[in-house]
Amino acid sequence: MKKISIIFILPDLETGGAERIVTTVANHLSRDLFEPKILLLRKEGGYLDLVKKDVEIIDIKTPRIRHSLKPILKEIYRRRPDIVFSGFGEVNAYLSLFIKIFPKVKFIARETNVVSEHIQRKEIRFFYNFYNNYHQIIAQSNDMRHDLIDNFGISRDKIVKINNPVDFEFIDDKLAFSEKPSCFKYNYKNVVAIGNLSARKGFDNLLKVFSRLDNENILLHILGDGKDREVLHQMKEFMGLKNVIFHGRQDNPYKFLKYADLFVLSSRYEGFPNVLLEAGACGTYALVNNCPGGINEIIQESVNGEICDISNHDEFAQRIIQALQTDHNHEAIQRSIRSRFSKHIILDQYEKALLDLARK
Repeated sequence: MKKISIIFILPDLETGGAERIVTTVANHLSRDLFEPKILLLRKEGGYLDLVKKDVEIIDIKTPRIRHSLKPILKEIYRRRPDIVFSGFGEVNAYLSLFIKIFPKVKFIARETNVVSEHIQRKEIRFFYNFYNNYHQIIAQSNDMRHDLIDNFGISRDKIVKINNPVDFEFIDDKLAFSEKPSCFKYNYKNVVAIGNLSARKGFDNLLKVFSRLDNENILLHILGDGKDREVLHQMKEFMGLKNVIFHGRQDNPYKFLKYADLFVLSSRYEGFPNVLLEAGACGTYALVNNCPGGINEIIQESVNGEICDISNHDEFAQRIIQALQTDHNHEAIQRSIRSRFSKHIILDQYEKALLDLARK
């Protein structure tokens, strides 16, 4: 039986959610059935070391997404894969216009966010007029699926909902020799938040919440970097928040999650937040802003976390205190995530979707 050749497309393999998911899928597809390759606009990023040696990396050496379309089309024409899997929103949008020129190739897009929340530029939204050209679209959450149907007219039968997987083995390896971060003070409760420092992640709201907790023995540890770094640092200084620490991007965020007393997700919207899944995989209870992006599919109320509106800063602050004063069953939190989102469950769904598409 001829193997199904598949090219996954990403800008790079920096340590983000989409990059991690595509790397995991490519690594674990059955080699009896699939021949995976990863096409990168630029061959760089922390996940390069995680890609299995039998997965070819195609580097088109293109620094900007808007200049990438011609070399991507050239590689598709030259290699003639059975399936092209585009895993990044902007690339998905551009590529949708040209699918029809490859009648023998099946195209699948994995959407990364609730599109109507995330894509504001008119020139990008224009390409969603052609999104029905895709043979299949993977939505990570019901919120994302409904958004594509209701706001962009995508055919229901083209959308497959597949949640994100959690790689417990990878996390366990990262935690095997990790110790409690030295910045975690013994006589303080330690709250952790992780994400790109951008408006989408809502760290401005989280700082306002912590201004209500300034007299409490609670430290907020924010992991990540991004374009709003200086603004958030200035905001912290202006508000005099001595209980907030910015750590930048960390190679091993899992030790922060494991030893945290609470994980907080302050995002304005999500796709299907990997970091919330990973917090649960580490056994850490979560307090999550009520935002679009599959939050209510992940949180089992009072088991692995709870949902609250962060725009009510006073109430959110009180919910942090209450969560920190409550004992949580770490094994039950891990079971909640493992039973629904473990890598093997989700990767079976990806493999089935790709096989079904190849046979159409």
